[in-house]
Amino acid sequence: MIIPSAYIPGYEKARLVDEEAASNYIAHTTIGDPVMDDLLEEMATLSRDQVHQFIQAGMDEDHDGLRDAPQGLRDFFVDAPQADPDWLDREAFGPGIRAFQRNSVLVLSAFVTGTLIDGFSTLISKSFVQTGRIFDNGVWRLKQNNRQQLEIFWPGGLERQGEGWKLSVRIRFVHGQVRRLLAPTAEWEDDAWGVPISAAHMGYAAACFAARSLNHSESLGAQYSTEERAGFHDVWRYACWLMGVPETILFTDESHALDLYRIGSICEPPPTEDAIIMTNALINSAPLVAGMVDREQRQKLVNNVIYPVSRGLIGNELADQLKFPANRLPFPLFWFRLDQRIQKMKARFQKAGSAKSFTTLLEASAYDDAGLSYRLPDHAHAEEGGDW
Repeated sequence: MIIPSAYIPGYEKARLVDEEAASNYIAHTTIGDPVMDDLLEEMATLSRDQVHQFIQAGMDEDHDGLRDAPQGLRDFFVDAPQADPDWLDREAFGPGIRAFQRNSVLVLSAFVTGTLIDGFSTLISKSFVQTGRIFDNGVWRLKQNNRQQLEIFWPGGLERQGEGWKLSVRIRFVHGQVRRLLAPTAEWEDDAWGVPISAAHMGYAAACFAARSLNHSESLGAQYSTEERAGFHDVWRYACWLMGVPETILFTDESHALDLYRIGSICEPPPTEDAIIMTNALINSAPLVAGMVDREQRQKLVNNVIYPVSRGLIGNELADQLKFPANRLPFPLFWFRLDQRIQKMKARFQKAGSAKSFTTLLEASAYDDAGLSYRLPDHAHAEEGGDW
């Protein structure tokens, strides 16, 4: 097994905990998404507009629009599409969807302040910082994350024509393109880091999206039944499968997701400078995603609410490694939950309370008149590429 040098110390520790899981994680650091990687290489000679049009046709099952597409893309969407996995049970999504909709504000809050911080504290942060994607319209990227969650947790969203299905497959294309563009650059050290946006990182992210989002949202006041917990994980499992996570490192249930997160956290090296940059950028972007434009108000929200809540969710050790400021007040999660209860009580006396809450979610998500775009990045560095 090839072990990228940055992972050697963590791998030795993880082997003492679970040798099989540790070896599996490390093996996936040198794997991308073979199906998507080959497909994008086949389309490399096409113009950007042609690629966009063909992917659009594939998403919409437009056979005429795919007539002149490369065979690999036709196979992916029409001629020989990948069959749904045997374990897929869309009926099991229902309780998870209802739980998300009931706790949506808390889930999305936990995602920004906890789940994304968990994920980007790993070496995956290098792929994003080196491309500059987080700094090139980073607020838009966060809004797209929110939109994907709203869509996959919408009834029918993960059906073939659902927006959740399309958004998840779109992410698979984008990740594959970033991998293809970034891997050959002089900055990327494959001997040390493996491949950009590796299967290991995608499997780790999937575990975070499901198990860590659920746990973090519970810390913020969300509540779930046993059936809802399982359904929440079922939705994310299928969405992440659509995003290209190999089944060899895709969680099966909540317990497995937590184990994968634990082993991955041990295998990963301590947060690098890129992780520090990435996670702090995410924290400071959150008020902009919520539409807060006043600089003084944004800074107050970041310092008094978002950083303290994030530290409370991820723990002091990781927060210190990421150079998050120390909490000024004790028990930030308690005060957050108390504030949420007060807001709920106020909403009961406001007829439009629930509608306002949902409108706020839509405003913090990537909804616009242009619809979905299937343009892919065309350069390893954002400042030198076109819009997508």
